[in-house]
Amino acid sequence: MPWYIRMGQLPPKRHIQFRRPDGGLYAEEVLGVEGFSGIQSIVYHHYPPTRVREFYVCYQRSIDAIDDPVLQHRHLRTKGIDPHGDPIDGRVELMFNDNVIMSASAPTAQMDYYYKNADGDDVIFVHEGTGRFESQFGHMNYREGDYIVIPHGVIWRLVMDNAPQRHLWIEAKGMIHTPRRYRNHYGQLMEHSPYCERDIRVPDTLETRTDTGDFEVQIHKRGTVTAYKYDHHPFDVIGWDGFVYPWIFNINDFEPITGRIHMPPPIHQTFEGPQFVVCSFCPRMLDYHPQAVPVPYNHSNLDSDEVLYYVNRKFGSRKGIEEGSITMHPSGIPHGPQPGAVEASLGKTQTEELAVMLDTFYPLKLTKSALEIEDGNYPFSWIGDPITPPDDANSANTW
Repeated sequence: MPWYIRMGQLPPKRHIQFRRPDGGLYAEEVLGVEGFSGIQSIVYHHYPPTRVREFYVCYQRSIDAIDDPVLQHRHLRTKGIDPHGDPIDGRVELMFNDNVIMSASAPTAQMDYYYKNADGDDVIFVHEGTGRFESQFGHMNYREGDYIVIPHGVIWRLVMDNAPQRHLWIEAKGMIHTPRRYRNHYGQLMEHSPYCERDIRVPDTLETRTDTGDFEVQIHKRGTVTAYKYDHHPFDVIGWDGFVYPWIFNINDFEPITGRIHMPPPIHQTFEGPQFVVCSFCPRMLDYHPQAVPVPYNHSNLDSDEVLYYVNRKFGSRKGIEEGSITMHPSGIPHGPQPGAVEASLGKTQTEELAVMLDTFYPLKLTKSALEIEDGNYPFSWIGDPITPPDDANSANTW
C-alpha cells in the first residue's frame, strides 16, 4: 500500500497475452479492494489460482465474550499464556468488537500450511523472535519490534528461527494503512510524519515455485476457516505490480514528536483502521517547559476504549505492570497517572518506554480467555494514602 512496486516478470500492458516459455499463457489475477475503485495489484501465476483440488471446512473460529456489564479498568498479563500452537492456531483472543480483534500468542510450532485472511488486514507485532515472512508477493525477514502489515487476500506463512516467540495480533475488518494526517493528497508521507517510506521494508525476494504436490491454504472468512487443497504451490507467481502487498515497519524506527508541554496520544499514531488507530509509544525526550508535568494528565476518552500493550516495564505513569502486560481503559470512566507518578516524573528529561496502543471508537468486549490472565487488583491501583481534608474543608465557599 505505501507506494507502487513491481517485481519479477511482467507484460508491457495490463490484460494482454503474457506467455510462458512453453507457449502457454500465464494466469493473470487482479487483487483489489473496494470493487475496482480502490488500490490493487496484478499477479501473474504459472497455474490458474482458481485450480483447487479439494476444499472443506477446517474449523469454526468462536470467540466467546464474557457476560460482565461491570465498567472497570483491566490489566491482563500475557505472560500467563502458555506457549503452544503455530502462529495462527496459537492465538489467544483477548478482546474484540465488530471492527477489530486483539490477540496474543506464544507459538512453538511451525506452520505446515499457508494462510489467508479474507475478512480484513492483519498486523502482527513481533515482541520476541526472528524469522522469515513468506508470501506470493515475495519474502521478508522479520525481527523483534516489527509490525508486519498483511493485506487481506495475501497468502502467507511465518517460518520461525526460534521458538517460542511472542506476538501481538491486531485483526481488522477492513483495511489498515498509514495515518491520513501524515499523507499528502498524492499519498506520500509528509515531512512532519514520525516515519517515512525509507523506514518501510517491502518484499525483497520473489521466489517462484512451480513444484507440484499437496499444498494447503487455510482461508478465514466470517468466522469459518476453510481448507483449500492445491496440487501446485501457491507461490507460483512469476511477477506482480501494484499497491497491495505485505510490508514491515519496525517500532524502533518511529521518530516521536515532542513538545514543551505534554503531547496527547494522537502524536504517537502509527496506523489507522476501520474505527480504530494503532499508536507507538517510544523512547523520547520528555516535555521541556520549566514547569512541565511529563506524565499524562487524568483524562476521560468519552468515545473510545484505550488499550496498551507494554513492550517493556518503563512506562512512567503505570505501576504494577510487567513486560507483556495489557491494560484496558474503557470509555466512560477517567484514568491517569497512578499515585506518586506525577511527583516522580517532575524534572525527568526522557523516557525509555516502549508500548503499542490500540484505540477503538466502539466498545471492546473481553473474552473468557482474558479473564484467565487478569489482575483483579488493577482497578484499585489508584488508591494511595488516605485522603486528608484540607484545613479549610469545613468552611463554606461564598461567591
